[in-house]
Amino acid sequence: MTDQLSPATAPAPPGPAIGYRDVFVVAEFRAVFAAHALSLLGVVISEIALTVLVYDLTGSPLLSALTFALGFLPYLVGGTLLAGVADRYPARRVLVVCDLVCAGCVALMVLPSTPVAALLALRCAVAAVAPVFNGTRMATLADILGHGERFVLGRSLVRIVAQSAQLVGFGIGGVLLTLVPARGAIAITAVTFLGSAALLRFGTGRRPARMGSGGGTLLRESLEGARLVFRDRRLRLLTLMFWVPPMFAVAPEALAAPYADRIGAGGAALGLLMCALPVGHIAGELLAGSALSGAVRSRSVLPLAVCSLLPLLVYTVRPGLPLAVLVLLLAGLGSAYSLGLDQWYVAAVPEELRGRAMTLLTAGMMTLQGLGMAAAGVVAEFVPVHRAVAWFGAVGAGCVAVLALRLRKIGYRSPRRG
Repeated sequence: MTDQLSPATAPAPPGPAIGYRDVFVVAEFRAVFAAHALSLLGVVISEIALTVLVYDLTGSPLLSALTFALGFLPYLVGGTLLAGVADRYPARRVLVVCDLVCAGCVALMVLPSTPVAALLALRCAVAAVAPVFNGTRMATLADILGHGERFVLGRSLVRIVAQSAQLVGFGIGGVLLTLVPARGAIAITAVTFLGSAALLRFGTGRRPARMGSGGGTLLRESLEGARLVFRDRRLRLLTLMFWVPPMFAVAPEALAAPYADRIGAGGAALGLLMCALPVGHIAGELLAGSALSGAVRSRSVLPLAVCSLLPLLVYTVRPGLPLAVLVLLLAGLGSAYSLGLDQWYVAAVPEELRGRAMTLLTAGMMTLQGLGMAAAGVVAEFVPVHRAVAWFGAVGAGCVAVLALRLRKIGYRSPRRG
């Protein structure tokens, strides 16, 4: 007996070195990449504009903050209950329909007659669709690029766009809101979703669904996917390795405003603290993707995952702005472990489960980051802010170290065969 779902594909023998340019040679990837950038830009700008709109309509800081927080909460619902969509229907159709649903929700937000409660409900609908879209896209990348180096670098580029969107999207959103009303900015984002849908429809090939309906309901297939992922010990540990580090790494971002206040820094300093982690993340991805071989990235996964949280221990001494920014840059660099982890994960997931597994992976990651932010705020109510961040770094590194030891014990690079 074995706890594996099915034999995982053994890693391919080393081939010629592949770089980011080789990924862009693939026409379908170019379409997926451009669509991802457009839709993500739409999401970020609509989040900012909707938060401003709700505040303008209600004057309530609580409802304004809730509007932003609702971007995290439905991920768990959509990623768990709707995950079966990713494998039950052709991927291109799923991706296009998700974009059209988002465009429709955003269009309804623009209507002056839409009440605040409906705005929040539409925000939840967009967030519930997001994990299905992201999981399906991630599974499609494996179809387009294969399971080797191209897939790893393609996934890396997708994450780089996601991190860049935090820096560029908020800036663009702020500029838009000085030129047009909040509803006007939201209307512009509907165009980005439609553009993404067009790119995916006409820029990617049609592929059959990974599985038929099998006579079961969508809910049953979605829950069965989650059960299969967590029943397999290796998949369970790999999934947790994706989830746990970000859950603790969000603490300095969640507490950036009170920390900047504690060290007597101004608004510009707050911006630096908020940008440092994503900038480090982008730099780490680019460095690992362009300068390290696949074998080195694979060997570096577990040490980097543990070490990515250790810089936060410097917060114990309540560092000033320059040192704090350096700490966050180093923590961001450590996130380069994701490249090797991507390779392990796609090799471990059976073909018929890939869409559901990727959807669950995305949903859990976003949900736990939201919970991590909330937990950091709770801890900071009882201890000084700098100690709360250091505590998250220490506990997080300990949890990741336990996962790393478990993965090493079961043979993470060469899965057992049943």
